[in-house]
Amino acid sequence: MLTRREFVKKTGTIAAVSSLGLASTVCKTKNRSMLPISIQNVDSNFEREPLIRPFGFKGGYMSEIWQTMSWMQSTSGIEKVGLCTQNVLWSDAKVFGAHSEAGGNSIMYLLTERAMQIVKGQKFTSPVELLDTILEEVYNYGVQITGNPDLRKTFALNALVGLDNAAWLLYAAENGITNFDDLIPEEFKPALSHHHEKVASIPLMAYSIPISEIKEAADQGYFFMKIKIGQPGTQEEMLEKDKARLSEIHNAIGHMETEYSENGKLPYYFDANGRYEEKESLLRLLDHAKKIGAYDQIAVIEEPFPEEKEIDVSDIEIRLAADESAHTDEDALKRIEMGYSAIALKAIAKTMSMTMKIANVAKKHDVPCFCADLTVNPILVDWNKAVASRLDPFPGLGIGLLETNGHQNYKNWETMFTYHPFNGASWTQTKNGVFELNDDYYKKSGGILTESDHYMKMFNKKS
Repeated sequence: MLTRREFVKKTGTIAAVSSLGLASTVCKTKNRSMLPISIQNVDSNFEREPLIRPFGFKGGYMSEIWQTMSWMQSTSGIEKVGLCTQNVLWSDAKVFGAHSEAGGNSIMYLLTERAMQIVKGQKFTSPVELLDTILEEVYNYGVQITGNPDLRKTFALNALVGLDNAAWLLYAAENGITNFDDLIPEEFKPALSHHHEKVASIPLMAYSIPISEIKEAADQGYFFMKIKIGQPGTQEEMLEKDKARLSEIHNAIGHMETEYSENGKLPYYFDANGRYEEKESLLRLLDHAKKIGAYDQIAVIEEPFPEEKEIDVSDIEIRLAADESAHTDEDALKRIEMGYSAIALKAIAKTMSMTMKIANVAKKHDVPCFCADLTVNPILVDWNKAVASRLDPFPGLGIGLLETNGHQNYKNWETMFTYHPFNGASWTQTKNGVFELNDDYYKKSGGILTESDHYMKMFNKKS
């Protein structure tokens, strides 16, 4: 059976396609024509994955993470499953705080289910177009069921990751695309055209991670670690805790060396998750860093201030990155105009479609990007890696950056890894702090276009 793309290529006419009742319109992109895809059936499901220990950030703690699945079948009979790792605390801390942990997860899952029902019976010519079509309706539904008129858009985007991934997989299958490079729309290729041979593997050091474990990670070859700051308490208590934490970290690993940084020292990557309410507080932390000799090793500080404060940061020397405040490409541009000089991309939290748009805006303004994690499952690590491996080298390091902390936090991580279609491949493993990406990795697109038996079996009743 010919794919639609193969049929168009063989016949050379759109009229012939129309005569078969496949479509009357075609979305044309450079070097290829794409036919509308009709979504005939949908379904969703989820699994609850426990954590090794309570996972703390934004002043809160999670004990489990829901893995949701979005199943989508086209009228031609092709079916695909897209994955999503939910993170209510990251996407909207107010929703997390207003409900039980399971309650907050249930609300996000309701958004996913609602979105699946919206797209049932719809046609789309690209996943980016599909996301643009449904995002506002799904977001407004989220506002309604949370009762929060100020719901953060990342809450809706997080809920849509599985649907968006399913749409990309369906789009690829319908058009005979078997490689991620060929899947990238032409307009976004400039931002995603690099092929790194190495990508830094970034572990996460949350509040509760002992200094001894940070030292152990450095001994194992990890050289770019994400350290959570903005600890619980009042602003003054938070600052004093963070100053003490910085001192402890610098005393433990400040003398260690790496071949990847320009000064040969370990770069520091801090994530405040918007906990610093005033610029003056952050400047006091930076003054402390200067006092102890750690300032020159701070490579980036992510999301220091509350999004709603809209604090201009153009006068801060340290590179500041926008993460959750850069919900969309428009928000990313606004942050760049405020002085942010890096963007943390999250294809696994804001959808691949929106991530491509954000990366495109950053590229046009010469703002470097890297990929941050959401404590996702092993397959989604490779969805994120697909972006990280194709971004321009990060300044001062010369390679791509990819945070992945699931191995530190999931109780059943090794079992979850067996769901990966290429479990055991060398490029799924961290070696001396990096992922080594060979020709096999790029040929197989990190496995993201390959079916996972575990997740597909959860929808066998639909086959």
